[in-house]
Amino acid sequence: MPRLKIVDAYDSSFTLDPEARQALFSLLNQAAFRQQICAQLSCAQVAFTELLFQPVPYTAQATKGMPPEYEPYHDSPDYAIINVPPNFMFKAKVFKPSRLCAIYQILTGPNPNPEEA
Repeated sequence: MPRLKIVDAYDSSFTLDPEARQALFSLLNQAAFRQQICAQLSCAQVAFTELLFQPVPYTAQATKGMPPEYEPYHDSPDYAIINVPPNFMFKAKVFKPSRLCAIYQILTGPNPNPEEA
């Protein structure tokens, strides 16, 4: 049986080109996409926090597949972490890193804009 190798350290830093960042954030903020997230979470609405991170391998410091500074969002019932859809990455011309996760805040209360859940 293969054994898991724990990585001692992993550099998860990345920089997005300003145009790619703007395009990706626009896609992640689309009302239809946010509605899909709400349907999966059974909530009224979500807001994109504009926080992105690159998933990381399991390390002694990063036990949840994310940089440690993002773990409080994972542990909070007020936030949801999603994989950025590959087609969004392609449309925004983001090729490195090959995978990203986005953090959304789950909002409570009535939706002020029903057409934009």
